[in-house]
Amino acid sequence: MDKSHIRSFPINAAVITISTTRTIENDTSGNTICTLLNNSNIPVNHYTIVPDRIEAIRNELFMALKKTNCIILNGGTGLTDDDCTIEAISPLLDKKIDGFGEMFRAKSIEQIGTASMLSRALAGVIAGKAVFCIPGSTPAVTLATTELIIPEIAHIISHANK
Repeated sequence: MDKSHIRSFPINAAVITISTTRTIENDTSGNTICTLLNNSNIPVNHYTIVPDRIEAIRNELFMALKKTNCIILNGGTGLTDDDCTIEAISPLLDKKIDGFGEMFRAKSIEQIGTASMLSRALAGVIAGKAVFCIPGSTPAVTLATTELIIPEIAHIISHANK
């Protein structure tokens, strides 16, 4: 694919884990995302864990938007009563990237079968910055980060800033 139209932007990332049980020490998914990004020369300038509460998620997103242009939220995308990441983020998006969720679920079917339909993975843009909401399992964050986010983040940021 010809990507000569992509303008060069420095990419810097935020990783926000949504959980009431994880800590910095046992957040394997958040740490995996940070490692994968850093190994791809995408510095992580913001990393934290917040509880499954809409106001906490939004407050952390607003802080991350001030200093990064690629925000990855992991966890809270399922169907349980306390899963509220999508409800927190979706209304704030200037534009949604529908293909992200579609492609994530299509790729996930290879790993977890038809249970992939339960994922509400979401991506979009806020003020020219990319925001991704992905499930919090380590296999899910690895899939999303390596196969979707890292390969396309420069493309997304370039288009979002035209």
